[in-house]
Amino acid sequence: MLSVTAFVKRLYYSAGGRKMSFLAGVRQARSHSILVNLLCLLILCVPLVSCWPFPDAPQFTSVNLGIPGAALNSPVVGQLPNDKVLHMRITFKVDQNWLKKLEQHKVQQGQPSRLEKFANNLGVSDTFYQKVKNFFSLSGITLQLSKLHTHLSVDAKVSTLSRLLQTKFVLHNYNGRTFYAPNPAPKVPTFLANSIEAITGLDNYSGKPVHDLMLHFAATRTHKTAQQADCYPSANTLFPRDIAGAYGQSQLWQRGLNGENMTINLVEVDGSYREDIQNYLSCINFRGHVSIANVDNPPADALGESTLDIQMVAGLARAANIVVYQTDGNSSDDVWGSVNDELQQLINDNVNNANSGGVVSISLGIAEAEMTADDLRAIDSSLEQLTRIEHMTVFVASGDCGAFGDEHYGHLAVSFPASDPWVTSVGGTFLQVDRRQERSNESAWSDGSNHRSCKNRWGSGGGNSELFKLPGWQNAPGVRNSFSHGARQIPDLAAAAYNLAVYFNGQWGAVGGTSAAAPIWAAGLALVNEGTLKQNHTFAYGPQLFYQVMNSSGGARAYYDVTRGNNLYYPATAGWDFTTGLGTPNLPAFYQTMESLL
Repeated sequence: MLSVTAFVKRLYYSAGGRKMSFLAGVRQARSHSILVNLLCLLILCVPLVSCWPFPDAPQFTSVNLGIPGAALNSPVVGQLPNDKVLHMRITFKVDQNWLKKLEQHKVQQGQPSRLEKFANNLGVSDTFYQKVKNFFSLSGITLQLSKLHTHLSVDAKVSTLSRLLQTKFVLHNYNGRTFYAPNPAPKVPTFLANSIEAITGLDNYSGKPVHDLMLHFAATRTHKTAQQADCYPSANTLFPRDIAGAYGQSQLWQRGLNGENMTINLVEVDGSYREDIQNYLSCINFRGHVSIANVDNPPADALGESTLDIQMVAGLARAANIVVYQTDGNSSDDVWGSVNDELQQLINDNVNNANSGGVVSISLGIAEAEMTADDLRAIDSSLEQLTRIEHMTVFVASGDCGAFGDEHYGHLAVSFPASDPWVTSVGGTFLQVDRRQERSNESAWSDGSNHRSCKNRWGSGGGNSELFKLPGWQNAPGVRNSFSHGARQIPDLAAAAYNLAVYFNGQWGAVGGTSAAAPIWAAGLALVNEGTLKQNHTFAYGPQLFYQVMNSSGGARAYYDVTRGNNLYYPATAGWDFTTGLGTPNLPAFYQTMESLL
């Protein structure tokens, strides 16, 4: 390929230029000026075309990031600093035929699944990726392709991405908040655009994940170290032994099922205090292992959510391997992009563990309407890969604002990703146990005492999705009812969500919310999978599993049907309902039914 200088000279002479003698000083100066101007023009253009063999230049296509038009048309109030680093993420379309093949991919127990060898078929090929790297070849860009070739990280400064994507990054003021987005729509080569499922990280329009807790302390106490702390929570709170007695984990413990060789993955947007976790694990005689994986920026705060999830899981699966993926939920960037990075890291970490029976618990969400279409599509793709390719069951808290997931009382809405058809959505209940730690009473969890503000107190999230159709597997007595209209319905299941003991910030307290219910189910299924792997050398996974159990012979015994209470709109009824789903776990019966199905 010609150098820039040689190309300019050829262009100049082909246009009729002639070498000037020293006697024609003025004309020579003008010629040099033209040459310099042409050279400067080409140098300015080089960043956009330098990676393509001249004269073939790529065709470009504008990409829609799924931001509402009203938001994009809102007033522009500034620009992003040129030196700010953006974390652009590209989700590639997945080959559906290979997705089906990998869903049925059988691996002998104990052997690595080696999913990476299918990456060129499932996602983008090595040849295609080389073309992508050529496009992103400007200095200062960092690329990272996922192990399954379905997700690409692109880290670069605003100035670099502005030039490459032929756009600017501006600040909008919309509905009382400021967000940034590219304007005009970013452009990528058409060959790349045709392979893209979603692009995230170029804007921060989506609302931040809701992960607040309803946390109470009986009294103010001096913060204590792990050595000073006690193991005696308030007498009126539910400790793991109470949950285990009510839902049957204690009977599985007696069979030797404590979570050995099982991994429970937690996806978090806050951190935890080491001393709190150490004290709790000591109190329950935890024999497993807890590891932390920071993704993107580590969380700046410990708000209690991660602490609750770790403690719920550890208290019920006392020998499990708990992996905590955490990121900064208070970042000013696209937090949902970071949540998807957590999911992608989880996928990368388990490409050899598709036969392990691992589970995932997610206790965060936001109203469907507050997500951009691309943030939603990216996370949906990751959840599908976790379920279909890596054979994990993903539990997601259904939300704590009852039937009004957008926190506006009277406006029906559900939370994402709880509404995603690749996850198992978990609602909440009031659970009471007797002195023998047996289940004595249970009703749907809700509190309508203050209609002005939810603050995670209105109750068990549930309702019809505005985005997803009713999946074929969601079929059980009660699913089709007077509120149904062909949409995905949540929750699928429920568990205790009120007055659970938690050790946080050096003291015992009581916590509430479906954030507790999701890890209760995750720990329960981990014990069941441990048992079926030992007995049958296999396990079942995915949200459809729970409906298969319900519809099998004697399957109704696997759940406690909660028929009292409501979530401030939908009543709890016999069979499936919009408040508690199929019901709460009766794990011994669930395990027995599972064995008969495998």
